[in-house]
Amino acid sequence: MFNQIDRLGRIWGMYTMAFLVFVVFLWVAESAGWIGQRGIAWTFMILTIGIYATIGIMSRTGNLDEYYVAGRTVPGIFNGMATASDWMSAASYISLAGTLYVLGQEGLSYTVGWTGGYVLLALFLAPYIRKLGAYTIPDFVGVRYPGSFPRIVAVIAAIIVSGTYLIAQVSGVGIIMSRFLGLDFRIACFVGLLGILVCSMLGGMKAVTWTQVAQYIILIIAFILPTVFVSQKITGIPVPQLMYGQALTDVAATEAALGITKGYLTPFNDWTQAQYLALITCLMCGTAGLPHVIVRFYTTPNVRETRFSVGWALFFIGLMYITIPAYAAFARWEVLHNVVGQSISSLPGWVEAWTKTGLLTINDANANGLVEFAEFGLNSDLVVLAMPEIAGLPYVVAGLVAAGGLAAALSTADGLLMVVATAISHDIYFKLINKKATDRTRLTISRVMLVTVAAIAAWIASLRLSIIADIVAWAFSLAAASFFPILVLGIFWKRINTAGAVTGMAAGLLTTLGYIIWSSTTGNNIGGILPNAAGIFGMPLNFLLTIGISLATAPPKQEIQALVDRLRFPKHVHDAASPATGD
Repeated sequence: MFNQIDRLGRIWGMYTMAFLVFVVFLWVAESAGWIGQRGIAWTFMILTIGIYATIGIMSRTGNLDEYYVAGRTVPGIFNGMATASDWMSAASYISLAGTLYVLGQEGLSYTVGWTGGYVLLALFLAPYIRKLGAYTIPDFVGVRYPGSFPRIVAVIAAIIVSGTYLIAQVSGVGIIMSRFLGLDFRIACFVGLLGILVCSMLGGMKAVTWTQVAQYIILIIAFILPTVFVSQKITGIPVPQLMYGQALTDVAATEAALGITKGYLTPFNDWTQAQYLALITCLMCGTAGLPHVIVRFYTTPNVRETRFSVGWALFFIGLMYITIPAYAAFARWEVLHNVVGQSISSLPGWVEAWTKTGLLTINDANANGLVEFAEFGLNSDLVVLAMPEIAGLPYVVAGLVAAGGLAAALSTADGLLMVVATAISHDIYFKLINKKATDRTRLTISRVMLVTVAAIAAWIASLRLSIIADIVAWAFSLAAASFFPILVLGIFWKRINTAGAVTGMAAGLLTTLGYIIWSSTTGNNIGGILPNAAGIFGMPLNFLLTIGISLATAPPKQEIQALVDRLRFPKHVHDAASPATGD
């Protein structure tokens, strides 16, 4: 294992250095006038997608274990990197800093909920689920709660949760390609679809794992470097995580001088306290129940490596999440100082370019010809991608940020597609329809489902249902209301039975989905709870019904209770032998 880690470390170290050298070369080429903005954008897109495609092709496999769980051979540190890339989707990269820019303190609910949820996942679920050695969450459900019906309900929930999340990732890809490649947003969604499929179709989880490692390196460099440059420009010190407090002080003073009453640092301008706490709860519990994140813990060799993987993933996630508030604060500073008060007729070219995407609007309501803060409509999905141009940084930095956003969206989309395709080919077709299906047949069905689901997601994404962070929050609410209760109770309480789990899972999912649809279409809500926190209604109902019905009906069979003991106590664990795989 140590020799493997050392060898992989050298390979990925060289990859990182080569990418940095490439960025410096492009910067020199731009400074010398050898390459224009469109050339930089296309170069970044072609190079990065080419890297992912090459890894995907090199990782092609016909082995089921490699296709579904990367052969269970991924070392903890690299699985942690892949998990971080898988988890930090377009919402984290593209939309989260923008949400903080728009909402101020209320936006911190996303950072608190998502990072807190990962700790919850690490402590209460990941090691225990790994002990079972299942391929998927429906696989876990099918073993812990015997019978075909629990598996079918779990598959439906996994498809709804992952499909919702996937739509947000394709939207992120569409936004990036529409701006930087000059494509229509709807066309860009389907072009991005090809980039998603090329990473996962041939090699499955094996290909997805190593492309996610490559994508993490690019996205973390692309996010931190611009923040460092802007921190140096504004504060004179290139440590944004420590210096953005200075920017916040200046933002507050500038907003007061401009007469902005709902300031950036004033809490609860947009949301109620109930909504704030409800969203944190849904994001935390949803993180712990997300199928595409949990399945990453099946790819390590053993439980020990899974625990190491969780720790490394939290470290790699933390690098991004301690930088996001700084990015938002500096973006707010740049808009207040470099855009507000400027003549509309003399605004730079990036304003017109982003206006064409529909994410930026300027409404000269008082007809004075100047940009007022209230007249400058900056969509939260735009802030991260536009900030390098707002700050006047070289265009190569904007291209780098776009490449990072593409990496974030593609990495999560690949993981989500694998969840849906595996759920159908393994949990439905193989487990319930044709247990004698050959490996070749199962892989073919999985690949067909990859293409089908990706095409449907691209079509729905082209409709622009909402901002990326909100769509992702819907997915987290659905995961919290469907999977979290039955996973936690299934691991820690032997008395939970199939009837309780199925009823609770179905009721939680339908309640949350119904609230999202009702609130989104009518504009109404209950107690100030927005659709992105709808899980606060479905999750308690799931817990209540699961516990109540389990107590009112017969306990699980003795072998199921013994299985719970094996999951919870290491001395009973036989990590390689599991009833879940069915192979």
